[in-house]
Amino acid sequence: MNVLKIAAFSDGSQGGNPAGVALCDALPDAPTMQRIAKEVGFSETVFAEPDPSGWRLRYFSPESEVPFCGHATIALGAALALQAGDGVFQLQLNHAKISVEGHAQGGELTAALQSPPTHSSAAPAELVTAALKLFALDQQDLDSRINPALAHGGADHLVLLLKSRAALAAMHYDLDSGRQLMKDAGLVTILLAFAENDQLFHTRNPFASGGVYEDPATGAATAAFAGLLRDINWPHGGVINVIQGEDMGMRSLLRAKIGPTLGESIRVSGSAHLMG
Repeated sequence: MNVLKIAAFSDGSQGGNPAGVALCDALPDAPTMQRIAKEVGFSETVFAEPDPSGWRLRYFSPESEVPFCGHATIALGAALALQAGDGVFQLQLNHAKISVEGHAQGGELTAALQSPPTHSSAAPAELVTAALKLFALDQQDLDSRINPALAHGGADHLVLLLKSRAALAAMHYDLDSGRQLMKDAGLVTILLAFAENDQLFHTRNPFASGGVYEDPATGAATAAFAGLLRDINWPHGGVINVIQGEDMGMRSLLRAKIGPTLGESIRVSGSAHLMG
């Protein structure tokens, strides 16, 4: 099987989050997809087969299937634009229908996804306590403008807003402990964020549930976070920009357009580039 390797949400030709993209005549069985994802070794590989309305997708990390992955969807949009030309492609996930728009013009690859519907709620106190302990943080490290929350935009994430960029840069945790916490809480990732201003955020995204210490760009978490900002009436002005992966040396840029209707899809866009 030919698996394209594409970095999504890149900063020009640098950075971004590598994803595997497998365009298949028919999807392999789940154990085969899981094996291939582990062999590819990226945080996610997306498998896609044609269906009557567009493409049927499944996403696999090295350790498990995930319901939705933003950066792999951006990589898929770039791959489809390279194969079929610019366009909007309809996508069927396990539990939602979304779309991705891909462009491949002048050697530049860009894509924009429409996320599944979003929703959010206050995070349980015991989960917040456990997460703070995991990252060796305490309540005084949190920015009170956004209370710890569970946010969903196709997958479930815990969101913690930190007061300082230095605290974000110092993020560390034990992978096995993080995996257990995320699996017990039903989380795909934990999103740690710092607000440089109302529309610019720096984020880090531990993905221990998938066996990955940290993702350099996470479109699904960005969509969920943008939906949370809408839910709490944050002054986002209709769009946020996210810098992620900087502390990993893999600077990535994500942009989320936020519509006015609670729960509606978030548009997350970025650049991409083929990897050697």
